Amino acid sequence: MSPREKSLVPREQPTSYYGRPIVKPPVWKPEIPFYFFFGGLAGASAVLAASATFAGRPALARRAWAGAFVGVTVSPLLLISDLGKPSRFLNMLRVFKITSPMNVGAWILLANGGATSLAAGLNLLEEDRRGGAPEVLAAALGAPLATYTAALVTHSAIPAWSEARTEMPFVFAASATASAAGAAMLTVPADEAEPARRLGIAAAIAEEGITALMHKRLGPLAESYEQGTAGKFQKAARACTAAGALAFAASDPGLIPKLGKRRRSALSMAGGALLLAGSVCKRWSVFKAGFQSAEDPTQVVRTQR
Repeated sequence: MSPREKSLVPREQPTSYYGRPIVKPPVWKPEIPFYFFFGGLAGASAVLAASATFAGRPALARRAWAGAFVGVTVSPLLLISDLGKPSRFLNMLRVFKITSPMNVGAWILLANGGATSLAAGLNLLEEDRRGGAPEVLAAALGAPLATYTAALVTHSAIPAWSEARTEMPFVFAASATASAAGAAMLTVPADEAEPARRLGIAAAIAEEGITALMHKRLGPLAESYEQGTAGKFQKAARACTAAGALAFAASDPGLIPKLGKRRRSALSMAGGALLLAGSVCKRWSVFKAGFQSAEDPTQVVRTQR
């Protein structure tokens, strides 16, 4: 066959038997992307809160601990709702299986929940508390709690998830950090908010950069994140995160010193809400991308070659 004849042959279009997916789509319910979000919020807030406690910023510490406590309280409720009944969650704690991301994550959630609850209570009761073992333990478990869900999704046969295993933990970490900063900025007084503001801006930049790198490395597989429902959530996540970071930057006294206190506070709160919304949309984008990738036989066949 001549080169001209080869160029006339249409590109192959992989199909599956009777149009059924080659790999099984996820069986998770809509509670799971919110579980990803609240787990990330809890873990990153615990790290932020512990840092603020040891740095002697009690107002920021107390509010960040409150955010962490809300996250570890809501997370198990969402997980149990997805599992169907509490006994299934308790059954995961009967063993410790290092090769199972779900089992390890359940133990991390339990341990972090206890440490975070204790640290939050102590910081609420002691205004001048400078930290101790509960804060250290909560912070140490906070980072794994914020990122283990990335291992959970990439530990699968779904191409758009499994092929993103290198960057996904960093995407989840950056998104979780942005949400923790956003939650803190909603309630922290202006004179205590500077660390959270700078953290939110840095996390937003890191999230966008790592996401772009992940999509570039995935190549055609990135279509699952850029098209359909996942693509809509991805665009919303980018828009909200970018707008939140810009609002944080505009509320910085060093950038616009003449801005009134009320407007500065309004910008900070708006930025915090936008970062939280962006983090939620990011989790939904990843969640929906898994379904779209599993239903596309082209992606499955391409990764098998």
